[in-house]
Formats: sequence, C-alpha cells, structure tokens
Amino acid sequence: MVMCGPVSASCLPPERPWLPSEAADIRAYADLIRGDFESYIAAVQDYFRCLDAERARAFLEAQEVSQDYGRFQSIVGN
Repeated sequence: MVMCGPVSASCLPPERPWLPSEAADIRAYADLIRGDFESYIAAVQDYFRCLDAERARAFLEAQEVSQDYGRFQSIVGN
C-alpha cells in the first residue's frame, strides 16, 4: 500500500484473524476466534471508511493543484 500524507498514514489494514487448521482447536477456542473475526469485521469497515476519506481528500487536493497549475501556466505564458 502506498502511504503519503497524514490521513493515509493512519489507514492501516487490520490484521487478518487466524483460524487453526484443526477442528478440535477451533471448537476449543471458538469464543476467542469468534471475537477475533468480529473485531476484524469492525476494523475492516473502519479501514474502508478511512480509505474513502483519504480518496476524497486526495481528489480535492488534486483539483486544487490542477487549478494552481492553470494559474501558474497563465502567469508564465506557457
């Protein structure tokens, strides 16, 4: 992931939950595993919202830079 700017630096993807390979271990730790998955689902939704906000911020910045560049071009005459 490319990260630049203050907002995108905070958009860190959540760690994927671990699922044991043995069915007995899954049953033995079901409550913990369930909690890990539920936490992941909430965190990934926050991550998507963060990415959406960063995209909106970057789009607005790009528009502003484009306007600045147009003003620059009109001043230097190129």
